[in-house]
This record gives sequence, structure tokens and C-alpha cells, in this order.
Amino acid sequence: MTLFNSFNISASGLTANRLRMDVVSANIANAETTRARMVDGEWTPYRRKTVELSQSGVSPFEQKLQAMMGNGNNAVSGVSVSRIKEDDAPFTLNYDPSHPDADDNGYVQLPNVDPIKEMVDLMSATRSYEANVTALNASKSMFMKALEIGK
Repeated sequence: MTLFNSFNISASGLTANRLRMDVVSANIANAETTRARMVDGEWTPYRRKTVELSQSGVSPFEQKLQAMMGNGNNAVSGVSVSRIKEDDAPFTLNYDPSHPDADDNGYVQLPNVDPIKEMVDLMSATRSYEANVTALNASKSMFMKALEIGK
């Protein structure tokens, strides 16, 4: 483990959580968008997006090498966004025959975005971001104290 690994890990967490907050804000902004994408000649509503995170920076070879050297699971890495995927939950139907996107029965397909779920995801991403900032500041403080030892 090098001196700056803790900074790199915190930085990867900050980047990933910032992207999570951006995706949540896009979901909230499009919670009423009924014409987001053309599929088979018809407009479909906005589909909620989610961020999938995965461990980054450690290859299976490096993990095996660390285990063979007796270091166990000391291979240090961060987090990265593996993909942004769309939620396959069904759209909600709302009866509004006066809406321009209503079908023949008067129902409008609305996005599968639940504002409460989005706020929970936003709070989770915000707390994770704050935790990474705290870890980054703690590492910085430890390094500064270590530099003061030599005075």
C-alpha cells in the first residue's frame, strides 16, 4: 500500500457518488416526461436509471499474487461505475383522456420514477460522498501530523 492509496480510494468514491447524484437528479427532473425516446415508431416515457458500482483497480491476478505472498486480501482498490442501467419496472398508468399522449382508453403511461425512492437514493449518495470527504480529510490530517514528527 502506497502513501497515496487512501487518497485514490476516496477520490474514486467521490467520483462515483457524484455520478449517482447526477443520475438521481436526472430521474427527478424527468419524473413527468412522457416522450423520452422513440421505440418502434412510438414515443415511450422516461425510464428510471440506476448506477451500478463495482470494485476497481485490482485484477484477479493481483488478488492471487497478494494471497500467495501471504498478504491475504491486502490488495487495495477503489470503486468505479460498472454501468448505468435502466429500471425495467413497468410504467404507471394515469387516467387522463385530455392528455396529448393518452391512448384510446384515456390512459397515459408515466415514467417509472418514484420521487420518494429517488430522495432515498439521493440521501444515500450524499452520505457516502460525505463519508469519503471525511476519510480524505482524515488521511490528509494523518499525513500532516507525520510530517510534523520530523520537526
